[in-house]
Amino acid sequence: MKILILCTGNSCRSQMAAGYLKSLDPRLDVSSAGTSPARRVHPRAVAVMNEIGIDLTEARPKAIEDFLGRPFDYVITVCDSAKLACPAFTGPVKHRLHIGFNDPVEATGTDEEVMREFRGVRDEIREKFGALYRSEIAPRMTIPPL
Repeated sequence: MKILILCTGNSCRSQMAAGYLKSLDPRLDVSSAGTSPARRVHPRAVAVMNEIGIDLTEARPKAIEDFLGRPFDYVITVCDSAKLACPAFTGPVKHRLHIGFNDPVEATGTDEEVMREFRGVRDEIREKFGALYRSEIAPRMTIPPL
């Protein structure tokens, strides 16, 4: 099953969601991209995912243009900016979904307060993408999980 997760910068929410889905089922072909990709994955996103055993150190932001014309079972936007740009995404897509999250990069305050926001978004991604996997994705897989 091929899944593309879209966001604006592809530096935080889409990377965390992709990493989480990959951790649920290694048979999934999960990619993430941005409408205006950042230069790197946000270090705080890498740190909070590492706290739950998911390694994003090798992840790199990619442009949506790298995926145009490719078929996907799911294209999922995780921020409102990417949702608006998503109709421009071309290629056979079986299911288009929007699962929005606040952008933790915009958090202000002490280091601990900002990290709390990143952890909150991570946990919300875990909850919502876990539910999506259990209710829609896993039942559509043709081969039972490992």
